[in-house]
Amino acid sequence: MTVKRIVPNIELPNPAEAKEFYQDVLGLQLVMDLGWIVTFASEAATTPQLSIASQGGSGTPVPDISIEVDDVDSVYEKAQLAGCEIPYELCDEDWGVRRFYVRDPAGRLLNILSHRS
Repeated sequence: MTVKRIVPNIELPNPAEAKEFYQDVLGLQLVMDLGWIVTFASEAATTPQLSIASQGGSGTPVPDISIEVDDVDSVYEKAQLAGCEIPYELCDEDWGVRRFYVRDPAGRLLNILSHRS
């Protein structure tokens, strides 16, 4: 048996409210819209992963979702321009990632990161 995909499901009374954030800030594509559910995807091929954590690192809470991007600085700027809540500012972590935390329209805590080269 092979796990082919892991999909976080986020409850939001009006799923359309998530479109601006997930499309404009994160650059995901809307791949399904049934009104009661919207699904976003990236063209990048990924390996399904699931993390279990006791804390979020650097004394932060465990984020609901971690999203790796190719340019975290660009996403950070878009999140700021969109007026998103940023509970943990952009920084370089000791374990080799550059990241920040942002709240999505449903209030979920997202860890947006890039691996430093």
